[in-house]
Amino acid sequence: MLFLLAGVAPAQAVRLKDIANFSGVRNNELVGYGLVVGLSGTGDGTTSEFTIRSLTNMLEKMGVSVNPATLKPKNTAAVMVTARMPSSARPGSPLDVTVSSMGDAKSLLGGVLLLTPLRGLDGRVYAVGQGALTLGGYSAEGQAATAQKNITTVARIPNGATIEREVPFQFNKQEGMTINLSGSPDFGTAMQVVGRINSSMGGQYAKAMDGATIQMSIPPKFQNNIVPLMASLENLDISPDSRARVVVDEKTGTVVLGGNVRLTKVAVAHGNLQIVVSETPNVSQPGPFSSGQTVTTPETNLNVKEQNNRLLLMEGATLQELVDGLNSVGATPRDLISILRTLKTAGSLHADLEVI
Repeated sequence: MLFLLAGVAPAQAVRLKDIANFSGVRNNELVGYGLVVGLSGTGDGTTSEFTIRSLTNMLEKMGVSVNPATLKPKNTAAVMVTARMPSSARPGSPLDVTVSSMGDAKSLLGGVLLLTPLRGLDGRVYAVGQGALTLGGYSAEGQAATAQKNITTVARIPNGATIEREVPFQFNKQEGMTINLSGSPDFGTAMQVVGRINSSMGGQYAKAMDGATIQMSIPPKFQNNIVPLMASLENLDISPDSRARVVVDEKTGTVVLGGNVRLTKVAVAHGNLQIVVSETPNVSQPGPFSSGQTVTTPETNLNVKEQNNRLLLMEGATLQELVDGLNSVGATPRDLISILRTLKTAGSLHADLEVI
């Protein structure tokens, strides 16, 4: 059965910062390669050659000469360390980092990340990470049983990195600003944003470049002081609009209908066809001490069941009427997927049908 989760009403207003991104306000991805030590025999084995090489290089830099052939890094794991650095972050600020195993380590529980440089896309080091790992699960195994909760090869370090270099960007020196609307481009929403900005600023400062991009010049009173401007823009009320869409997930049988979906008058008849085939082998045994052979004769039972549903007239001027009409057919969610596809083919469903 299809359920209506919310009443059909005009699009409610949301804040501009919930549906748009502003130029200069973004995260910068950082990544690094490091070693986690202190594991209780759950680290990389001798088959992970890069772990052995990394451990050898690290010890040699510390003045310890070792033979790589004798290393068995069961308490060490090679990991990738990732973090997101906001554009407003400054040197000395902490960052949360995520640590992910690269080799065949079974668990990172109890490990400690050694000093790891985190680099940006330009190859420069922007932060360094180090610290004890925290896991949201555990793993234990014996010869005949294994117990595991969540993933034990990915860990987090809260405030595990320290920023060493800031992103070279002067936010208040911008002469213009770009506003990128999230989701599918929509010209109506873009023009609504332009109208709200120009109305609140008292001038023609914003213009739409396309359905998802808005260019805005900085008003004179906010030159070299954009933060108050951003605070006022972020809280503008916008009622976003979008194309009517039906999203279908065949893997789970989920059907989601947007509020603008409409259905013109159409007659629908849906009947389930169920065919059950069962095989029952009959075995004939020869008598004792006879020269006969055992013979197996298959017996097939075929059962065909088809629902004879009547033809229903459906029309949906609103989402509630559409839901009621689909439910009146008495179909399961997976049957609804077939019905919606057929309605789209017939030209009666006025919405984009997207199958994921």
